[in-house]
Amino acid sequence: MTSFLTKLRGGSVSRRLALAGMAGFMVLGAVLLFQTGCGSGGGSAKELVAGGSTFVDPMMREWARIYDKEKGVKVDYKGGGSGKGIEQMTEGTYAFGCTDAPMNEKELEAAKKKNGAVIHIPLVIGSIAPAYNLKEIREPIKFTGPVLADIYLGKITKWNDKALTELNKGLDLPDKTIKVVRRSEPSGTTFAWTSFLGGNSEDWKAKVGPPAKEVKWPVGGGAKGTDGVANEVTATDGAIGYIEVLYALNKNIQFGSVRNPAGKDIKADDLEGMTAAADAMLKDIPDDLTFSLINAPGEKSYPICAVTWAVFYEKQPASRKDTLVDLMRWVTHDGQKEAPPLHYAMLPKGLVDRIDKKLDLVKAE
Repeated sequence: MTSFLTKLRGGSVSRRLALAGMAGFMVLGAVLLFQTGCGSGGGSAKELVAGGSTFVDPMMREWARIYDKEKGVKVDYKGGGSGKGIEQMTEGTYAFGCTDAPMNEKELEAAKKKNGAVIHIPLVIGSIAPAYNLKEIREPIKFTGPVLADIYLGKITKWNDKALTELNKGLDLPDKTIKVVRRSEPSGTTFAWTSFLGGNSEDWKAKVGPPAKEVKWPVGGGAKGTDGVANEVTATDGAIGYIEVLYALNKNIQFGSVRNPAGKDIKADDLEGMTAAADAMLKDIPDDLTFSLINAPGEKSYPICAVTWAVFYEKQPASRKDTLVDLMRWVTHDGQKEAPPLHYAMLPKGLVDRIDKKLDLVKAE
């Protein structure tokens, strides 16, 4: 630095001005580095940076709006898919990531090496709808797990296939090619969808494998994010895709019912169906609060429900810890009443009590 200041005092006026500008930039950079905790990322006491699940994006944005108004803390939620949420949380870019699939052993191990143990906090329950574009059909089409699996395996390729017409007696299904749409990036919605397909089809498990955020699809074209799939279905005659039900309702996209294990045909916008699925599984939720609502028992349960978790490190920067914990408590308590208007289901009280105990484990570095 001494030699730099020596150069600054000497030389032409233009050179001195240029060097002075460089000195100012260096000082500003040092100040910013100090203010942000040496690049820890993820936000501060007045702003939390997060992202991930597009399934929960509408809910997160509504929570962020209300929380900022009530608490004066901004939540900058960036979406991008569950895979990105996990990745950026692990790297420390996000204070928390949102994912519709629990972190797997490989992801947890990578996070542990980076900054220690990770906590999963359930935020809300939603449903995934089989959405389609058949304007000539007015009534909702009925689907079953085996039929949807065969569509995504490429075994059922026409809307008037016998498997569909037998399910939908009275509907004049067209002789039209089914155009399969699915996610193109790692996605928690894909994890839930493939969990459902695999749970209803041995052929799916044999040919595609276990549930995952990203799989080798036998057929179809990819679109990025839930919004991308919704837009592709809207634009493509004969298309079928899987989307969070709010996107279908907001974009006026057709979606059908799905037969549950009790043999009842339930639609994805049935809030009672989501709540019933959660209540049925409550007693089986393990200590880490990761669980599946796919094919939940009960006559009223919708069979393709998904949970969104916030994932974050148990050890948090002291400047951020209280803000992050307060947001999680607010979302899982007061914030729950905002869920039904957006067609998400509230968390069962028994689960919320366990979330409170889990949040007590968060500590400052």
